[in-house]
Amino acid sequence: MAQGAGRTVGQVVGVAGLAVAVSLFLSVAAVRHGFFDLQVYYGALRHWVHDGGEIYDYLRPFTQYGFTYPPFAALVMLPMAYLPWTAAIVVSVTASVVVTAVLFWWLVDPISRRAGWTRWFALAVALCLVAAYEPMRETVNFGQVNMLLLFLVAADLLRLLPTGSRWAGVGVGLATAIKLTPGIFLVYLLVTGRWRAAVTATGAAAGATLLAAALFPAASREFWTEALWNTNRVGELAFVSNQSLRGVVARLNPAEPSTLAWLALVVATLALWVWRSRAAVAAGDEATGLALTGVVMCLVSPVTWVHHLVWLLPALILLVDNAMAASAGSRRRRVLLAAAVVGYAFLTSRVVWAWERDFTGVDGFLGSNTYVWISLALLAFLPVRSPSVASPTPLAGVERTGEAEERSRSGVIPLN
Repeated sequence: MAQGAGRTVGQVVGVAGLAVAVSLFLSVAAVRHGFFDLQVYYGALRHWVHDGGEIYDYLRPFTQYGFTYPPFAALVMLPMAYLPWTAAIVVSVTASVVVTAVLFWWLVDPISRRAGWTRWFALAVALCLVAAYEPMRETVNFGQVNMLLLFLVAADLLRLLPTGSRWAGVGVGLATAIKLTPGIFLVYLLVTGRWRAAVTATGAAAGATLLAAALFPAASREFWTEALWNTNRVGELAFVSNQSLRGVVARLNPAEPSTLAWLALVVATLALWVWRSRAAVAAGDEATGLALTGVVMCLVSPVTWVHHLVWLLPALILLVDNAMAASAGSRRRRVLLAAAVVGYAFLTSRVVWAWERDFTGVDGFLGSNTYVWISLALLAFLPVRSPSVASPTPLAGVERTGEAEERSRSGVIPLN
């Protein structure tokens, strides 16, 4: 009893010390963006609701930035127009923190159980570490919706629904209706042979979009015919915060970035993703399929700001998961843990901003695209787990036997 109590006290002290260290780090390293993106959403919604203007005509004063999401996102965010500004901030931060805690419970708890760690301690350490993670702190400081979308997709793909449920795919569909980029997960369902879930996701996305069109026909017409195609609303492609393949190409020649080179890179990257994601799902490793698809989404999207890289979190967590599944003291465990630590350290360091004003030369090419190199490495080398070493819960990717057999009959076969 005394030994257990002493261990608990030590863990409480350790978490408190880590929280203090992270707080000190954030006080120095975190950039205060004043909830800039949330201000755009808030201002656009109030302009729309209270001033009688069109939501896509609004630009934040003295900027080129306006509301860029589909009309269904405006419908979801509509209650914000009736909240005081301070309350809108509280709701945004609270929502991001809560869904992050739940997502981490799904992904970290299986690791702690397998490794024999105290479960609350493992979760508390993980949450402290993610608070320092640059994309996460940028998401919170901008007032972005990234973690909410990741939560919707993860809740769908990590099998919270019963096997064969007719609702499988709804989370992917709703995330796609809110912001178009999660639509890559609909493609993921198709390439891995989940036809019913893909149809459900498509139906959910279409239904949500049509509902918004019925309620807000003028806004829907403006988004799909004008706002969606106005690239000036999202910022400069060569800006160092754009950590996508498009950003890499744009920084090589900001005046005339090669669309052909970008498309060639996208095709090659998607081919690698299809191969690896099919192998992951065929092995019953849904969590790795989720992680790989989040990574490829960041790579092939024309614009992937640093805060979008919260989609890399499942991949980093799974590096630790695979490491802890390896034999104690083995080379595999050391390599995977080192990869997780190095990736996390770079993605926490703000290193790309050292080339914000000048990304020319070899050092500029390598340094300004650091997060892209990490994304490519995760896509290429994140291990696919066999059922014998996968996490002991369906939430982290183990498929039920019936699902694996159905996958085999549908023609999805292991590729590595």
